[in-house]
Amino acid sequence: MTAVINALNTFFYGYVLIYGLLAAGIYFTVRLGFIQFRHLPEFFRSVLRAPANDPGGITPFQALCTSLASRVGTGNLAGVAVAITLGGPGAVFWMWVVASLGMATAYAESTLAQLYKVRNSNGEYRGGPAFYIARGLNAPWAAAIFSVCLIIAFGLVFGAVQANSIADATLGAFGVPKLTTGVALAVLAGLVIFGGIKKIARIAEWVVPFMAGAYLLVAIYVIVVNLDEVPGVLMLIVKSAFGIESAVGGVAGALLNGVKRGLFSNEAGMGSAPNIAAVATPNPHHPSSQGFVQALGVFIDTLLICTATAIMILLSGVVPGPDMTGTPLTQAAMNEHIGWAGQYFIAIAIFFFAFTSIIGNYTYAENAMVYLKLNTRLGLTVLRTAALLMVVWGAYESVTTVFDAADAAMGLMATINLVAICLLSGVVVKLTRDYFAQKAVGTPEFNAKDYPELAGKIDAEIWGKADSPEQAPDALKER
Repeated sequence: MTAVINALNTFFYGYVLIYGLLAAGIYFTVRLGFIQFRHLPEFFRSVLRAPANDPGGITPFQALCTSLASRVGTGNLAGVAVAITLGGPGAVFWMWVVASLGMATAYAESTLAQLYKVRNSNGEYRGGPAFYIARGLNAPWAAAIFSVCLIIAFGLVFGAVQANSIADATLGAFGVPKLTTGVALAVLAGLVIFGGIKKIARIAEWVVPFMAGAYLLVAIYVIVVNLDEVPGVLMLIVKSAFGIESAVGGVAGALLNGVKRGLFSNEAGMGSAPNIAAVATPNPHHPSSQGFVQALGVFIDTLLICTATAIMILLSGVVPGPDMTGTPLTQAAMNEHIGWAGQYFIAIAIFFFAFTSIIGNYTYAENAMVYLKLNTRLGLTVLRTAALLMVVWGAYESVTTVFDAADAAMGLMATINLVAICLLSGVVVKLTRDYFAQKAVGTPEFNAKDYPELAGKIDAEIWGKADSPEQAPDALKER
């Protein structure tokens, strides 16, 4: 079994995803007219506009924070350190390139998730890749495979991985036993996830800006204190990326490790973030609006938070090596900048980054349960209980085969998603042109009548004229 799983991971991560995600990023960047560069201000406006009054969905800001809760994890701290150790400073440059391309992919998949979303039995919005695969491509079998893989990877095993990181950090910094950390973490996570997606979104709305803001403020402090060295570090990153400055791994090592870190940190094209993108009520009332929001999430995750980690490591003077990589490297770098408090700051940051990843990942699994029609009270209780047990287990166990199996599941779901969004790219292009054509003369508003080819594939009630409270179903008015 282990040999099969390893072979699948070699296939997915050595060939399909590395090249597939890059190709998709380039494809959507070109086909959408370099949207992430030409229209970046619109990404911010889509988040900052006043939310629509719709009890069926969450706000765009809540959707952004929930997706960031999943995206921003221990990889933003330890993963960046590993990339620099293996690929040198040049890995950071290629991380930037991948994130810039990934913004277009993230826009495409989240726009599709909005378009094909549905209402669940409580009148709340649900959707994601499973829905646009089934409805847009008429491939329910592929949607079912995608959903099962999503539940295994994001709903169960990745929570255990994040718990393991928290347990290691708290043991090293504070001496807290791993099992104690796991139980406490499960209790805290349980208080959130048993409240459902809306409660998770409300928690993320407060916690994510706090954790990201605090981390970036420390990074700004480090940059200001070492301002005279920053230009040299930036030049080192660029020179190392192209082999002008000799570095560990050479150009190939910098490229490979930067690409991997960028791809797997921002999750663009993986099919994860669209699950929460579908739950939001966009403003203006157009699918593209939520696509902009999730593209901004890639920008924040990689171009801000991952870069902050990289800059602090490179400014510290700590030399990466076999025994100084991952979390220890990040902690050592922080100790150089803020003294003995550095390792404790990183331990606390890991807790927040990993904890929010646990609750953010859960929201994706719940959406998959809706597609599989397992979102009954019993079904969701079983999923939530299993997710919490995996947190406890993951805190003190690290079984490589289980974690590798989750990677294989994510590899399969990402491959299915990439094929789907490329096949549906024509719809994304039409939606994008429609949005900006309307914006040139007023406020964009999606009108299903302009898309006769989508008849019977999208929810006409959702995508009628603006979904005001007066038009909402009776079940929603009573909520």
